[in-house]
Amino acid sequence: MLDKLKIFIAAAVLSVTVSANVQAATVTVEKGDTLWDLSNEHDTSVENIQKVNHLSSDLIHPGDKLTIPQEKHYIVKNEDTLIDIAKEQHVTVSQIKEWNDLITDLIHPGQDLLLYKNVKAEPIKPEVTKPAKKKQKVDKPKVKAASTSNTGKKQITVKATAYTAFCEGCSGTTATGIDLRANPNKKVIAVDPSVIPLGSKVYVEGFGEAIAGDTGGAIKGNRIDVFIPSEAKANEFGVKHLKVTILD
Repeated sequence: MLDKLKIFIAAAVLSVTVSANVQAATVTVEKGDTLWDLSNEHDTSVENIQKVNHLSSDLIHPGDKLTIPQEKHYIVKNEDTLIDIAKEQHVTVSQIKEWNDLITDLIHPGQDLLLYKNVKAEPIKPEVTKPAKKKQKVDKPKVKAASTSNTGKKQITVKATAYTAFCEGCSGTTATGIDLRANPNKKVIAVDPSVIPLGSKVYVEGFGEAIAGDTGGAIKGNRIDVFIPSEAKANEFGVKHLKVTILD
């Protein structure tokens, strides 16, 4: 009876030792092998082999080296965290989450976690940051707004209308003595002298350089009247809001 008990104890110890030393096996795929055959041969499942080897399909090739996992189950205890379990079981948090389809690190007591023995974590490859391409500098064509540079000059926005030398009540001669009827091509504007000094040279957006050579009863504040020889074109001008730069 005593001898039988010794044999039983020895067998039990041997059984425990074998169970503790079971490791994940690595096999080389041979011609004709399938995941189904390998899973049956090693008493596991196709899904387990796929998970451990990061396979997205059942397709394998001769010469492929596959890890055949030995699975175990861990029941979550109070105050357990994935980090604690990972350290204790010699795996990574990422592996536990992948094997159990966990989206977050949240676990609860009594939860059954699937683990695989002696499966090495894949090394994390550092991201290679490609140097940013230098943008080629493209020189923009320089556009001359006028023959005179406007840099550093006073610029204002005005409401602009147009007039002719033959308008009703017009003498054809400006406040500064310019005869517009005799000089129809002269570029002149009527201004409020308190805003734009009378006699100054200006640049009017869309009109060009002109002389602030006239005034008008309705020209007050930021308003100007642009001299245009043709009555038809003066009417077409209408009312506009333009930028005026005082050159001198």
